[in-house]
Amino acid sequence: MSLEQASQPDEATKARQILVGQVRECFGRVVYSHKTHEKCAEMLQGRLATIKLWQIILSAVTTGGFIATLFGAGAAGAVIGGIISTALLALNTYTKDYDLGELAQKHKQAANELWLIREKYISLLADLSIGADPVESFQGRRDELAEELAGVYAGAPGTNYKAYRKAQIALQKAEEMTFSDSEIDAFLPKALKGGSGEKALPESQKQPSLPESTQSSTQSASD
Repeated sequence: MSLEQASQPDEATKARQILVGQVRECFGRVVYSHKTHEKCAEMLQGRLATIKLWQIILSAVTTGGFIATLFGAGAAGAVIGGIISTALLALNTYTKDYDLGELAQKHKQAANELWLIREKYISLLADLSIGADPVESFQGRRDELAEELAGVYAGAPGTNYKAYRKAQIALQKAEEMTFSDSEIDAFLPKALKGGSGEKALPESQKQPSLPESTQSSTQSASD
């Protein structure tokens, strides 16, 4: 074997390692983007729910104040009713100018699309670890994922630092995207459980255990 032929596997291995490093970095960014858009949607939905609650409260108080004015509540009641009506008008104007429900839905849609790309990156990393195909085929898949990702980002609404911090806490401390082996095994049938790191064997392939007396006799004979 010539020196040139011997160096070719080393170059292919190095190229694969570089590609794995790049794909891992892209995967990490997608994971954070996915979770950040999820947190943006949650924050907007929470804000919208709060605004709707205050709209109901202020509407009820305004109606009560109007009725009280009719029955002689005086100038003070009219002033308070006017202030509450102004606050209600401001809330109604805000919700008209900023459709929080629609914006939350856009963030949710972006998160759903990023979730699919995230799963594709996991599959790509798994295939790279197996190493059955040439590096060039994996480079093509990487480029396709980059184009898909660019399309999602182009149509996605912007995120904010508060949502990113919530995503960071969820991923690093709450571990929302991680599962222990026992948690995964709980969802799998017995034949597919593999949390212990050993491949599950069918019952017909398992070695029968010897009775304790037989084990003792066997050990004595061997001694």
